[in-house]
Amino acid sequence: MGILDYFRPVETMTAEEVRKLLKEKRPDEYNLVDVRQPKEYERGHLPGAQLIPVGELPERLGEIDRSKPTIAY
Repeated sequence: MGILDYFRPVETMTAEEVRKLLKEKRPDEYNLVDVRQPKEYERGHLPGAQLIPVGELPERLGEIDRSKPTIAY
């Protein structure tokens, strides 16, 4: 992954679209990544979300299965 990959446009979804996708797919069919800070995650997160704070993303991208759609919030 090069530096320009970080500046590619990304698809956005509304909360309702995410809710619908999570209902339609099994948890093993997508990556759900919470990019907030650990204290925010501890206060509440979507079931099954993996915590990867945004500042740690470059070093932890290998933890995300690139063959699946990824929802980050």
